[in-house]
Amino acid sequence: MADIGGGFGSGAGSGDGTGGGAGARIGASAETGTGAGTGTTGAGHRAGFGFGTGLRTAFGAGIGAGPYAELTFDSQGDVDRATQGTVARMEATDLLVFAHGWNSDRSTATRLYDRFFAPFPGLVGSGVRLGYVGVVWPAMRFSDEPIPDFDPPGALADPGFGTALDPLTRQALGQFWPGRRADLDRLAELLEERPESEAAFIEFGALVRELAGVDAVPTAAAPAVPAIFADDVLEVCRVLARALAKAGGPAADSGDDGDGDGDGPGLAVGGGLRGLWGGAKELLRQATYYKMKKRAGLVGERGLGPVLAELAAVRPALRFHLIGHSFGARVVSFSLRAAPVGARYLKSVTLLQGAFSHYAFADRLPHDKGRGGALRGLQHRVDGPVVACHSPHDSALKVFYPLASRMAGDSAGLLGFDERWGAIGHDGVQAVPGAPRLSLDAALREGVPAAGCVSVDAGSVVRRGGAPSGAHSDICHEELARIVVAAGRMGR
Repeated sequence: MADIGGGFGSGAGSGDGTGGGAGARIGASAETGTGAGTGTTGAGHRAGFGFGTGLRTAFGAGIGAGPYAELTFDSQGDVDRATQGTVARMEATDLLVFAHGWNSDRSTATRLYDRFFAPFPGLVGSGVRLGYVGVVWPAMRFSDEPIPDFDPPGALADPGFGTALDPLTRQALGQFWPGRRADLDRLAELLEERPESEAAFIEFGALVRELAGVDAVPTAAAPAVPAIFADDVLEVCRVLARALAKAGGPAADSGDDGDGDGDGPGLAVGGGLRGLWGGAKELLRQATYYKMKKRAGLVGERGLGPVLAELAAVRPALRFHLIGHSFGARVVSFSLRAAPVGARYLKSVTLLQGAFSHYAFADRLPHDKGRGGALRGLQHRVDGPVVACHSPHDSALKVFYPLASRMAGDSAGLLGFDERWGAIGHDGVQAVPGAPRLSLDAALREGVPAAGCVSVDAGSVVRRGGAPSGAHSDICHEELARIVVAAGRMGR
């Protein structure tokens, strides 16, 4: 699954508008470093995952549009000051600040920025001098999942890997969980062999739980363990396998019986367990997502937000336009928490297939009137609109996000459903009175409101992609670039 990696994770506190609970404990300790790819980093950059700094800070390097620079953050949200200084020196009237999503490595992020930024020079007015900024934060990519137009034929892992881990994904997991080689080797062995043994699933679930760093006993710092890690592992893998089948995954892996519901004989415990190993692989993805969810919010609130405020103080005339894809939408949205009340430097926010709750900006949650969303009212920190582009063709957000959010420990259990679990990139902003809902054609023809939240159905262009993520990463379209220009009042 491009960028989402096959599913959306879970955490306690699922009713707070964060779509799965931002408050859940993510790992046994704070990420203090991986030792991977940090040889060229500054002293303050502790987690590289191959994201060395100082490599692409020259204006225009790495992408076609320019001037271009990168803001590089570690997993604690600390910025590499050299990259911040480079951005501060950019000669521009307006900065486009784009944050990539979770299932990305640095190469993928740079290619995304290159493709997405390409149309902008021909779209803005003569008085606008654009600067292009790519936010780089520690993430990892599952290399067996295609990104539309990014991956040429033969570049991805052989489909024959099935439930097994391809070598690049196995390498990335080793960087993600350094020092856990033996555990990862055992997980890889189980996924490749797919033993028809309940004991093997129990072993797999215990290893994943340990990697996720969840505690069996709830504490104030670590609320109740999410159901995805606490419930019976066979039931969890069964539910995840059904979701993979629903999203269009291979019937042979899912146990699909061909009737379209993904509930074939391979999914019945008594009818053989081999069909559940696709769900087990998804459980491993969920464990990585579980850590990334908190990291994205932290990088936004403690990293990007304060850095933008500092840049605005140094360059008060500079206008900032924030763009985020998937978890990158979470990064830029949570950066609003650090924006001073009354500040005028944030001129627009554009969220592309955002991977967080559609209730995030609501003052009151429809299912809990005493609580609001995690970002309630923060759209007013923007001197312009917050535009949420969404698509019904995004299987990652349509299928996996609500499923994994329900797995966050809610009393409805794994199989219940209601609207509280929706993602903003699936159906736009919800429960914000007066927030307009526009088609992409209407938004391009008539423009978008000058302030507040607005939802734009981008399904007419965001529609390509393979199973199981669907169109989640199909975002490099001139039409979406034009939405950013309209939101920022930068057009001709």
